[in-house]
Amino acid sequence: MGRKTQKHKKEKSHSSYVGVLDITRSGMGYVVVEGLQKDILVRPSDFNRAFHGDKVKISMTNENNRTGRVQGVVTEVLERKQSEFMGTLEVSRDFAFFIPDSQKSIPDFFIPPSNLNKAKDGDRVIVKMIDWRKGDKNPKGQVITVLEGVNANDLAMKELLVQHGFPLLFDDEVLEESERIPEKISKAEIENRKDLRDILTFTIDPADAKDFDDALSFREIKKGIYEIGVHIADVSHYVEPDTELDKSAYERATSVYLPDRVLPMLPERISNELCSLRPHEDKLTYSCIFQISAKAEIKHYWIGRTVIHSNHRYTYEDVQEIIEKKEGLYFNEVLLLHDLAQKFRKGRFKNGAINFSSQEVRFKLDEDGKPLGIVIKESKESHQLIEEFMLLANRTIAENVSKMKINKKAIPFPYRIHDQPDEEKLLPFMAFARKFGHSFETDSPEAITSSFNKMLQAVQGMPEQHVLEQLGIRTMAKAIYTTENIGHFGLGFEFYCHFTSPIRRYPDILVHRILDQVLSGKIKPDKKLEEKCRHSSERERAAMETERASNKYKQVEYMKQFLGEEFDAVISGVASFGFWAETIEHKCEGLVSVFSLQDYDEFRHMEEDYCLVGRRSGRTFRMGDRVRIKVIAANLTKRQLDYEWVLQPDIPDNNKKKKKNH
Repeated sequence: MGRKTQKHKKEKSHSSYVGVLDITRSGMGYVVVEGLQKDILVRPSDFNRAFHGDKVKISMTNENNRTGRVQGVVTEVLERKQSEFMGTLEVSRDFAFFIPDSQKSIPDFFIPPSNLNKAKDGDRVIVKMIDWRKGDKNPKGQVITVLEGVNANDLAMKELLVQHGFPLLFDDEVLEESERIPEKISKAEIENRKDLRDILTFTIDPADAKDFDDALSFREIKKGIYEIGVHIADVSHYVEPDTELDKSAYERATSVYLPDRVLPMLPERISNELCSLRPHEDKLTYSCIFQISAKAEIKHYWIGRTVIHSNHRYTYEDVQEIIEKKEGLYFNEVLLLHDLAQKFRKGRFKNGAINFSSQEVRFKLDEDGKPLGIVIKESKESHQLIEEFMLLANRTIAENVSKMKINKKAIPFPYRIHDQPDEEKLLPFMAFARKFGHSFETDSPEAITSSFNKMLQAVQGMPEQHVLEQLGIRTMAKAIYTTENIGHFGLGFEFYCHFTSPIRRYPDILVHRILDQVLSGKIKPDKKLEEKCRHSSERERAAMETERASNKYKQVEYMKQFLGEEFDAVISGVASFGFWAETIEHKCEGLVSVFSLQDYDEFRHMEEDYCLVGRRSGRTFRMGDRVRIKVIAANLTKRQLDYEWVLQPDIPDNNKKKKKNH
C-alpha cells in the first residue's frame, strides 16, 4: 500500500508509438501516449481511417520547432472505440450515404442497397461500420436499426450509448449462441459441485432488478459460530472463452445503467434467466463460504463451485423494514447478518477505509421515460449488509489468489486497485480544509486516511459538510483494473478484486476463470491480461460518462417545467467564468455565468479558495455556500441548465464575516 502506480512503458519502435486519437471540434487530432509529456499532433489528412477515441499506432514525421509540438501520422487502427453510429440516411437510386451525428470529424458512410435493411431516404438510423479498405474514400456500413416512431427521450438515450461506443443490439450469432444453452442443469454437473440446496438462501436487490448476481446463505453450525455463504452467479460456466458470447461481453465489458433502461453486458437469456439467482430455482454458483464467530472473526473459509436454491427474494426496502421493526420472514437470520455486517464495517473504518457518505439521484418516470420527480437515495443498513459481505468475498478471493505462485512468480490476476491521493490535488484541499479547522497528516497512507475520517466525522451536519465531502472525493485517484497490485487505498485493503458481479462486469468473469485454474491446479497465465484490464477500465469509464450524461439529460428535462422559478441551492463548483449551483430539493446542477453577475460587481477567481470574489464589494461566492437561484434556461441538446443568482436584500450579507473567519 502507498506506492504510486507505475506508468505503463511507452511502446516505441523506430519512432513509433501506440496511443488514443483525440479529435478536437476544429478537426485537428492529437494522439495521447502514456509516458510522453506532449501529445502528438495529427493532421486530418493523416488520420488514415481512424476515428475519435480509436487506439492507433502512430509514426513520427517531424517536430515543429516553433511550438515544440511533435507531429505524426496514423499507420494502423488497433482498436475501434465505436463501431455503431447514429445519423441520417440519404438514399438515391443505386446507392445510399449515411451522415453520422457527431461533433467530431467522421466521414459519411457508403451503404450498398443490400445493406439498407428496409431503411428509406431521410430515416434516422443506426449504422454499423463493416469495412473500410485502404484506398476507399468512405467506410462501408450496414443499417442495423431504423429509429422510427420513437420519442425524443428514447433517441437521446440511444445516442448517448452509441456515442460512448456501446452497441445497442447483440449480433444474431451472439443471441443464437445464448439460446442454444440448455436450461436444465445436468445431474453430472451437480455431482461435480458442493450441493447447498438445503441451506437457507436468499437474495437482496433493488425492487426493479432482474439480474440477481449474488445470494447469501445462513446456518448456525455450533453455538456462536455461523456458516455464511456468498454465492455468485457462475457466468463462466455458460460463457466460455473465445465464443461469440464471450467476445461480445468483452467488447462491452460492463452493463450500462441509465435512468429508464439497462443496456446489459450479456443477452437477457443469460443475465435475466440462466444466471439470475431467482427464487425457487436451482442455480449454478461460485461461492465463498465463511465460518464466522458472533464477534465477526473469520475462523475458516472455503472457495469453490456450488449449486444453490434461493428460498426468498428480498428488496432492500424489505430488509430495511426487518432491521428497523425486528420482525418479518427469517428476521432472526437477517438481524444476525446485519449485526455482523455492521461489525465488519466498523472494523474496516478502524483499519484504514475512508468513510465517504454516498447519495444517489433516482428519477420517477412515466411510461415514455419522462421524469415526474426526483428521489435522493442514501445508503442504508440493508445496502450495507450486502456491501460488507461482497467486500469480504472480493477481498478473500484476491488474498487467496495472491498466495499462489507459478515458477516462483505471482499468477497474473485482475486486481482492483486504488492509488493514494495525488499530492497536487491533496495540497490545495488540505489548505482549504484548514480554514475550517481540519488538519491533515501526510506521513503515510494510513495517516492520510485517518485525517480524512476525522474530518468527515467532524463535519457531519455542519454547513461545510457537502463541500468538504465533494472536494475530498475529487482528490481521490480513480480505481482501475490491473495485474500490478498496489492495494486499494479507499477501502484500506492490501488485496482486492471484483468477483461478485459477473453478470454485469467482465473482469469478474476473468476472476472466475483464473480462480477455476487455481482450484484445479491447471494454471495457464493469460499474456494479454493487462490489456484486458486496461480495456475493462476504459469501458467502465465510458459507462460512467454515459450514466452521468443521461442523468444530466433527465435533470434538464425535469427542470424545464420550472423556468423562471426560484430555488435554494448550494454552490457545487467554481471557475473563472462563473459558478455551478445544485438545487437542494432536486440535486440539479446549473451554471451561474459570471456575465450575469456583472451588474453587481466584477468578480475574480480565487482558485486556492474555490471562490469568486468581487473586486469592489468583497462579496464572495464560495463552494459550499447556500444561494438563491432562478432557472433561466434548460437546453436538452447540450444537457445544460443555466441559473441566475437572486439577491435577497432582506437577508444580511455574511460574506465579510465569513472572509474573516476563513
